[in-house]
Amino acid sequence: MFDRAGLIAACEAHGRVIRVVVAAVHGSTPREVGAAMLVWADGQSGTIGGGALEYQLAKSARHLHKDSLSRHALGPDMGQCCGGAVEVLSEIYDLKRAQALPEDVIARGSGDMPLGVTRLLRTARGQGTLPLAQLVDGWMVEPVAATPHHLWIWGAGHVGRALVDVVHKMPGVAVTWVDTAPDRFPADIPQAVTCVPAADPAVLAPHAPRDAHHLILTYSHDLDLALCHALLSHSFDTCGLIGSATKWARFRKRLAALGHTPAQIARITCPIGDPALGKHPHMIAVGVAHRLALSLQSEKRPMERRA
Repeated sequence: MFDRAGLIAACEAHGRVIRVVVAAVHGSTPREVGAAMLVWADGQSGTIGGGALEYQLAKSARHLHKDSLSRHALGPDMGQCCGGAVEVLSEIYDLKRAQALPEDVIARGSGDMPLGVTRLLRTARGQGTLPLAQLVDGWMVEPVAATPHHLWIWGAGHVGRALVDVVHKMPGVAVTWVDTAPDRFPADIPQAVTCVPAADPAVLAPHAPRDAHHLILTYSHDLDLALCHALLSHSFDTCGLIGSATKWARFRKRLAALGHTPAQIARITCPIGDPALGKHPHMIAVGVAHRLALSLQSEKRPMERRA
């Protein structure tokens, strides 16, 4: 799917961005139609696969002067073992152009819109069904990825770092990472992660989207409790708290004393992860990521389910 939000964020960060997408495939190829990467002056993200193909197209993209649809035979042109060929669309974006893109299905090409594309768009917008990414009579049609799920991770200790390491590459997840000071975070932060140092993290809770997912794992039980209280007073989709059964029993009593009902308190999951995987930070992260992935899978929007 077309990651419109990701493209806009890349344009905000880097200015001129080239989006390179596999428009059509013929025979054996490394990636499928719709696989895309973003390229800017001194970096890139995403992948279209294929090693030599990706390297050459990224290099060419930085010198692109206009949108281009090109065909590449992977064996003769790139020296790759795949016997097929790909058609690749490379498009130049700035922030204005990216923000002007439709939010459901994006169709573009030269000349008048072909009848086949018109029909695809009419079906998508009239019946709520997303078309597959495809090249139709020289026009590229792609469904837009849904608004990302928001995950807030509270705490940058060992488990917090392991979680970010695991979940930041999950498709469709936007990570906000909060701790009490800048030096609590590692030196290298993944590009897809937004770090927010705050002396009192609990004051940020009302600013989180009401449908966000939260994982609380700070260095302080008092801070953990304050975050639980703040999030219960706000709203959330899911909330997990690191800790033992004993810690959670104490927290339930204290949260009840703060005015939260048993049903409200029960919305918080504690402990988090999968006990069978052990207590190593990355094993906790794997267990949490698995549960989160299952939760997000069950929340897919109606249009996505019917596509």
